Amino acid sequence: MKTQTAKKEEVTRDWYLVNVENKVLGRVATQIANVLRGKNKPTFTPSVDTGDFVIVVNADKIALTGNKLADKVYYSHSGYPGGIKSITSGKLLEKKPEEIIRKAVKGMLPKNKLARHMLSKLKVYAGPEHPHKAQQPKTLDV
Repeated sequence: MKTQTAKKEEVTRDWYLVNVENKVLGRVATQIANVLRGKNKPTFTPSVDTGDFVIVVNADKIALTGNKLADKVYYSHSGYPGGIKSITSGKLLEKKPEEIIRKAVKGMLPKNKLARHMLSKLKVYAGPEHPHKAQQPKTLDV
């Protein structure tokens, strides 16, 4: 038996729709990261982007367990001295709810050049509407 490796040209990509209303952030993010990587397919190859597109709706209604709304802090740095900024997850959820899911999924993807391509297939929307109806996404149960 020969081992089959996927080629970039031969990969077929599906579209999945995930409704994250009242779902726990970490559990949803791991399943989304697996679909983006393509680990749910039998043709998974670590060095090739075999993943599918994922549309996330209702990002503003995601659930965080414990005191994470007040205690979890996201940091960013401008590169200049004294340029560090911090924001709690509660304020980030009010301001940009899409960013919480994007950061959680990004942390679960591999730290290489391929992760940027995988993350570009993630589409996150705060409300229940999305502009990808033409792709006929399948619902993904999480």
